[in-house]
Amino acid sequence: MTAAYEDAHSGSPVLEGLTEEPWRDVPAEEARWMRPRLPDLLGVMVKGVLRHVPEYDRPGDAAYWRVAEAAVAHAMEHFVHMIADPDASWKEVYQVFFDVGYGEAVEGRSLEHLQNAMRVGSRIAWRHLAVEAERLGRPRALISLLAEANFAYLDALASAAAHGYARAREKAAGEREQRRGRLLSLLLSDPPAPPEVAREQSARAGWPLPRRLAVIVLRPRPGSGGEGPAGLPPSLLSGLDHGRPCLVMPDPDGPGRIEELTATLAGWTGAIGPSVPVEQAGTSLLWARRALDLAPAAPAGRGARRGGVLVRAEEHLPGLLLREGATLAAIVAARRLAPLDEAGTRQGVRLAVTLLECMKHGFNATGAAEVLCVHPQTVRYRLGQLHEMFDFDIEDPEIRLEMMLLLHTWIQRRGG
Repeated sequence: MTAAYEDAHSGSPVLEGLTEEPWRDVPAEEARWMRPRLPDLLGVMVKGVLRHVPEYDRPGDAAYWRVAEAAVAHAMEHFVHMIADPDASWKEVYQVFFDVGYGEAVEGRSLEHLQNAMRVGSRIAWRHLAVEAERLGRPRALISLLAEANFAYLDALASAAAHGYARAREKAAGEREQRRGRLLSLLLSDPPAPPEVAREQSARAGWPLPRRLAVIVLRPRPGSGGEGPAGLPPSLLSGLDHGRPCLVMPDPDGPGRIEELTATLAGWTGAIGPSVPVEQAGTSLLWARRALDLAPAAPAGRGARRGGVLVRAEEHLPGLLLREGATLAAIVAARRLAPLDEAGTRQGVRLAVTLLECMKHGFNATGAAEVLCVHPQTVRYRLGQLHEMFDFDIEDPEIRLEMMLLLHTWIQRRGG
């Protein structure tokens, strides 16, 4: 439990919304015989709670004992006061139990423990008051009214405590997201943050630094308001990169990790950079940004419900390299592949596509023919033409990589 919190709610909206107030049916004069018995009842209630709810038993913790006694005393005194004056204010007792619930959340305990403690205390109070009422010869109808009032009052205080508990959880969640957001910014900063700074912020955010990570950039879809998709795994850090949703995935090389994420990105289009050590997160972000330009539109209709589109930068290496050196590649392609231009647009594209597939298949005509949906003999015929067109050996392994990149550029520029 705890004392007051600066951000605790000062009103009592939960209590003000009560629809049943059975203490109004109890004659006000009954408060006279109850009030003198509260001091003795207080100790019995506190001891009973600590005995039956072991989570609250803290031997030697005098401060905690005082807080527990103060909360019980507030409740009992206010209960009797409500019988004497049903219009009395709830504000103070509401704040006490709001703070109690808030403190339970701060200390990491379950709300169930608090609710158990309150039920135990209420039963003890009722048992003692009922015995005393019978001893004084009070009618059974009155004793029934007291029982109803007692348990309705318990519900009201439980609502106040639950409100405080929820407020603390909301605040903790907000602070946690802020810390995680700062950690993401540190990881993606250029130049990278010092390792010790990243480790310190990682501990504050409760997000252990992994051995490797990958950065994901998402293309905002219409109506998203720039916010990322909901329902993401809590292991992901999330934030914004130049207004676009950005995620950091720990240990992306684990089996099924990428597929699991894609399934949660329904309707979204994104790109994931290469898996890198933590200190190279900025590099993964750089290539994720560039790979996003290669991503197709997000799926529509039924496909959009199944998952999103996630392009892997590592699987688009030729395209990314060509985009980096597009101008130089175009100049070199125009010179090295000039014979294709001379063959005319239609014939040149057909021959270029054939040559590219042959290079991919190690000049195996059968394999290339399957992709091109033509007869292997057609591929061999075209290869013969290509050998005659160029003044260098197109099957030379040392120039194959360069030629494949140049052919990609040449074909794209001609709409092939």
